[in-house]
Amino acid sequence: MATLGLLLLFVVACASALPADPVILKYDENRYQYIRGPDGTPHLEDMWMKASDLAGVARYNPDRQNVYHLFTRENPTVSQPLLVGNEGLLSLTNYDRSRRTVILLHGWLDTATADFNAVLVPAFLAVEDVNIIVVDWSAGADTGVYISAVGNTVTSGESVARFVNWLNSVTGVTADRYHIVGLGLGGHQAGIIARNVDGEIAYITALDPASYGWVLNSNKLRPEDSQYTEVIHTNAGVQGYVGTLGDVDFYPNSGVNMPGCITPGCDHARSYFYFAESLVSGGFTGRRCATTTAAMGGGLCLASGNLNLGGIEPKTGSSGIYYVRTNSRPPFSRG
Repeated sequence: MATLGLLLLFVVACASALPADPVILKYDENRYQYIRGPDGTPHLEDMWMKASDLAGVARYNPDRQNVYHLFTRENPTVSQPLLVGNEGLLSLTNYDRSRRTVILLHGWLDTATADFNAVLVPAFLAVEDVNIIVVDWSAGADTGVYISAVGNTVTSGESVARFVNWLNSVTGVTADRYHIVGLGLGGHQAGIIARNVDGEIAYITALDPASYGWVLNSNKLRPEDSQYTEVIHTNAGVQGYVGTLGDVDFYPNSGVNMPGCITPGCDHARSYFYFAESLVSGGFTGRRCATTTAAMGGGLCLASGNLNLGGIEPKTGSSGIYYVRTNSRPPFSRG
């Protein structure tokens, strides 16, 4: 009996020595870091995932909470809802299986009404008659706990892929009719969706994809996620990822501080303003660079070959790193 009592005391002592909220995953060596939201406001975030953060991720159910908004030239300003499994509702919308489909994915702390969507929806519809599906995953992204949002990026991407697979199964559309565009966390989510969809997505555009929580993250965007994966870096090393992630990576103005901007939030947003302009008017000729260091070091790039940033059509087969110079105000392109 004495031995059992000592054992119980030992177990209680060990349990009391454990932290109440243990760390289960470290995304960065530096635990507490300031991360800027879409408006540029800095948020002090814990970069080590704790048990309580994992519980927060578990509470997010993207199959139930994600919302899909359809925009077309017939309804360019007021969306129509799409629900997975509801063919009857789909038949009442302006969705057209003969068109290409664009999927838009907002970033951290944003919603379907984000400026990202407000800029890109009309830009796409101005140049092509497409189906645009705006994914509102704000239940997973609009959280003050950044690490939870990183985890939610993955589960949301898997859920969106299930939605796309259902949509394709009832319409006969194939993955090569899709263009997925994501901002920040949405840039990585684009890749997660693509690698979980049946078939190969034609085109991914990642706009200043997030850096924090992704450098060592195996779920981050990859070149092979689509037939052509393009990345536009405008706040690299602050809100955005520094290294290459796509078949082609563009570093406008060295990829960090954009002309006409005085805040990181403005720099980050330039990624979708540049892309929107590329859809409507083209331009943005990039000079090929041998390395990321050259592209971020002022564009001292001597490698042969130019390539235009963005655009409505995928530049399948292209690869490399490119430097672009822009104006400080619209039109941003210098040709």
